[in-house]
Amino acid sequence: MKQESTAQNSQPALPPAQFPRVDVDPQALWIFGYGSLVWRPDFAYSDSRVGFVRGYSRRFWQGDTFHRGSDKMPGRVVTLLEDHEGCTWGVAYQVQGEQVSEALKYLNVREAVLGGYDTKEVTFYPQDTPDQPLKALAYVATPQNPGYLGPAPEEAIATQILACSGFSGHNLEYLLRLADFMQLCGPQAQDEHLTAIVDAVGTMLPCFCPTKQALALV
Repeated sequence: MKQESTAQNSQPALPPAQFPRVDVDPQALWIFGYGSLVWRPDFAYSDSRVGFVRGYSRRFWQGDTFHRGSDKMPGRVVTLLEDHEGCTWGVAYQVQGEQVSEALKYLNVREAVLGGYDTKEVTFYPQDTPDQPLKALAYVATPQNPGYLGPAPEEAIATQILACSGFSGHNLEYLLRLADFMQLCGPQAQDEHLTAIVDAVGTMLPCFCPTKQALALV
């Protein structure tokens, strides 16, 4: 069982991470997604780029009582954990003009009101041009929000994911779609926490549902 206090995610060789304060241009904004936003942004955008942020590790530590769970059985979704050695891969979306206010209005409901996330400025490194970083807005769930579940063994997280579903679908779909995205990013994109949960689900899945249902979920 792995400890959660340190991250083991590999990252491209770059200068030490810096997190400067930025003045956001209201007419142009990059939004960094590292969870369901990587496959379902559901807002209009002008451009998108795959890449990573440094200084953070992704963890299934946020509870979800709407999208992937319920009040009685909260699902597990990801947030970012500050970690100087961490590296989290995702997608940055550029919104411009009227897209900015529309995207922020939509994400305020999806991520903040229903999800319990706050906003944070991060430095995003595009996969194709890591020497040209972008300032982006990310939604992060902190321990202060009421839905925060915190650390747990990967096996326990896998058990919870297998048992939960919400208005956006089964929690297992969320996990597997995120794992698929990481595979598409290439071998340089690593997330040992995510991989350990996927592996745990693989060993447990036949115990939770009949074979046909298991194959349908995967």
